[in-house]
Amino acid sequence: MYTKILIPLDGSTASERVLPFAHAIAATLRIPIELLEIVDSSAVAQKVPANNPRQLDALMAEGEWIGREHLNEIAKELANVKVTCTVERGKVADVIIERAGEDKGTLIAMVTHGRSGISRWMSGSVAETVLRGSTNPLFLVRADETSLGDSEAVIKSIIVPLDGSMLGESVLPTVVEIAKTLDAEVVLCRAYELSTGEADGCADERVEDDEKLRRLKGEVQRYLAAKTKALKEAGLKKVTWVARRGSGAEEIIRYARAHRDALVAMCTHGRTGVRRRVLGSVTEKVLRHSDDPVLIVHAA
Repeated sequence: MYTKILIPLDGSTASERVLPFAHAIAATLRIPIELLEIVDSSAVAQKVPANNPRQLDALMAEGEWIGREHLNEIAKELANVKVTCTVERGKVADVIIERAGEDKGTLIAMVTHGRSGISRWMSGSVAETVLRGSTNPLFLVRADETSLGDSEAVIKSIIVPLDGSMLGESVLPTVVEIAKTLDAEVVLCRAYELSTGEADGCADERVEDDEKLRRLKGEVQRYLAAKTKALKEAGLKKVTWVARRGSGAEEIIRYARAHRDALVAMCTHGRTGVRRRVLGSVTEKVLRHSDDPVLIVHAA
């Protein structure tokens, strides 16, 4: 499934919040971890006069030394997993994308919305740029200054938002493999609602809308029941489904918050690779507002 987990760090406690999850996954899957710290060349250059290249090189070298020391300390804490440490110079998102792109089996594990630390680069925009520019799967955790222990980084269930499309379903083979490995329950989730135009009107139209909504609910339930049956036939024992009336992203986030120790597994829609610029709206909202880890798989 995955050959390695690449973990970009920026020297902050916030960026390290992904470590317990990544460590647990790597130990379970028996795959190595690569810790990556990047000396942001453009940020360092802004602190140095243009006519002083020697000072720039000295600051870059100092940043590399600090980064290497930081990664070596973290590596000592990751027991039972092979760990390598890499420090590179360059534009942060570009380095992450290029490093992961060397092996399509690499899982990128990183935080979003962290803004502390010696280099201050690990922001939401970096994670989103990596997601847009990389074809590798991403495991994303909301940044927080509080640290987690491995015992707290537990994944008991995998919530899989579906929208009825083949693109949305392309995450399912990955979910099956992860669920079997982690012995996690899989919950297929689909939200449904009438369009704004359909939901307005007079009393007679509202009665008609109620009938449309009833039929829509039935279609969604039958769809989820069929997918649940297919996953059980694929070897999963713990599979359930839930249909929720409401907006897709909001219902996904609300359901996940009500169920602790969950992972949300989604597929991106649209083009992948460096030319893709717009994420699916549901994926984007979940990434920005979910308190749970999110696994993003690119649609084929």
